This record gives sequence, C-alpha cells and structure tokens, in this order.
Amino acid sequence: MDNFHLIEQGSANIPWQDKPEGLTGSPLWRYQDNPVIKRNPLDGVARIFNSAVIPYEGAFIGVFRGEQINGIPYIYLGRSKDGINWDFDGEKIHFEDEDGNPFMPKYAYDPRLVKVEDTYYIIWCQDFYGASIGLAKTRDFKKFVRAENPFLPFNRNAVLFPRKVNGKFMMLSRPSDSGHTPFGDIFLSESPDLVYWGKHRHVMGKTDEWWENVKIGGGAAPIETSEGWLLIYHGVTGTCNGYVYSIGGAILDIDQPSVVKYRCENFLLTPEEWYEERGFVPNVTFPCAALQDKETNRLAIYYGAADSYVGLAFAYADELVDYIKNHSVVRESDQELGKR
Repeated sequence: MDNFHLIEQGSANIPWQDKPEGLTGSPLWRYQDNPVIKRNPLDGVARIFNSAVIPYEGAFIGVFRGEQINGIPYIYLGRSKDGINWDFDGEKIHFEDEDGNPFMPKYAYDPRLVKVEDTYYIIWCQDFYGASIGLAKTRDFKKFVRAENPFLPFNRNAVLFPRKVNGKFMMLSRPSDSGHTPFGDIFLSESPDLVYWGKHRHVMGKTDEWWENVKIGGGAAPIETSEGWLLIYHGVTGTCNGYVYSIGGAILDIDQPSVVKYRCENFLLTPEEWYEERGFVPNVTFPCAALQDKETNRLAIYYGAADSYVGLAFAYADELVDYIKNHSVVRESDQELGKR
C-alpha cells in the first residue's frame, strides 16, 4: 500500500516466521509451532490463555491469565527473551492501593497491557459486585498500583489506547451483564485522569455476518497507522455446541475513534487447528496483544486458544489494512459519532 506506515516504532526483535507459500484469504498466518504456551505451565496453574505481551528492556514482558487448579483466575507476570519461550513468576501479581496497602481482586482474567507515555497499564475483568473492569499501573513491573473500578458493572474486554487522543485517555469496553450472554457492543470512553470517565460513545456492534452475529469485544490495544487505528477484535457466533470466537479487524478514525472507517466483513482467523478447537472451552481464538515493527511492517498477534493455550499469528500491517479496506462493509451505526 503506497504511503502506508505504522506510527509507533515498536520493536525490531518481535517474534516472526515468514509467510507460507500459497497463503490465500486472510493475510494472517499461524506460527507453525503453536501453541507457544501449553497446559500446566507452572505449579498450581492448569492453563494460561487470553494474555498480553509488550516489549520491555530489549526483551518482552507479559501479563497472563493463569487459571489456577482451584478454578479461580489471577494475573501472573511472565518474561521472555524472544516472545515465544516464557518464564513465569510463581506468585500471582500483588496489587496495592495508592497508600501501599494490599488491594487484591477476588479474581482477575483476560488482561491487556498497554504503555501510555512512561507508564504501563494493566486492564482486566474482575468482580465489582458483578463482572467489571480492573485497572492498575506500573513503571518497573515490581510495584503494581491498582485504581478503583473505572466503570460500574457489568463490563468486560476493556483496553486502553496507547496514547491520549485530544488530550484524553481513551478506553474501549464491552458493557454486558454478569453472564456470557448473547449480546454486546464495543463502546469508547474517555478520561482526563483515569479516574473520572465520560463521553461514552458507541463504536460498533454485532452484524449479520455469521462469525460475529451474537456479540463482539475488544482485543489487542489499537495500533496507530497512517490509515487510522487498526483494531483487532473478537466476534462471537452461536452453534448447537456453544459459542465460537473468531478474530476480526477494523480501522477507526484517528481523531474520533468512535467512528469506524473500515470494517472487514470476513474473519481474519477462526478456530481451525486442534489447539483452537479442542480445549477447556472449545472453538476459541481470542486476541489480546499485538507487537509491531515499523521498519518492516511486521505484526505478531497473541491470542488465547480454546481457553487452554496461547497462540501466535503473524501479518504484515500494510497487507492486513489493505485486506480490511478491500473487504470492508461499514454500516450506518458504525459511521455515527456514537452519541444519541
């Protein structure tokens, strides 16, 4: 694509595997040695999945959904030199409040990890008298200060934008209820200070396409490009054997991110491999992070697979954006500013 470019430099040493010959359809391809994180990854944790990774000090660090053997999920810290082979802390992350007192959630799952300016933010789902959003910050991955709940219940799938837009923090989320219910749209909220949130605007909802006709939700942190914010999200359909989670893509307006410029009618990835189809919750591909390298246009996308594993997929950003634009179907509610 002429003149296309990623805005953020990213990291030149992101995981990578060359595109397989004869690739057709979606320009995403899977790492041939998936899954990169398998079952029983550390003592007391049965499965790690739906987790987020970011470059840090020349290597990589991540926050991982660790499903303990008692069934309660918490967030664990992991480190890697290559983004593929991971070492995990044996203890879950210990959160504290602004005064240094312990401030642990009852449970925590599906974390995202985003750097805004000089601070790293972890966003996850937790209990606040019902499913809601958790938020914490760190600068050194040693001290983790947890904020009070940004939103009322019920809400999931929150992710911050990697920079302020018009001077405000921006967060995507998916209001819902306390169950895994057959509805859910993506909304945008803004804040001057990460405490008070407002100007809640609708971004986009489910469609008639089979793979996202039940609900949708945010995935990886939006990626800033010359075409707009690249959003890698998940879409859900229902079958006689349960839900199926696929990965989709859209481009949001750079200055008004509640406006959808392009939205791919096709999925980018859907459960097809054994580790995506077979697991604790079958038929799930759930994106939570994307690494980028501006010089090569490379993307490395981490996704949860079947609530049991972590998978890795690759794409060239320009090819991915081009594919989304060439297969875009944008509806009236997508193009609205999102306030009524």
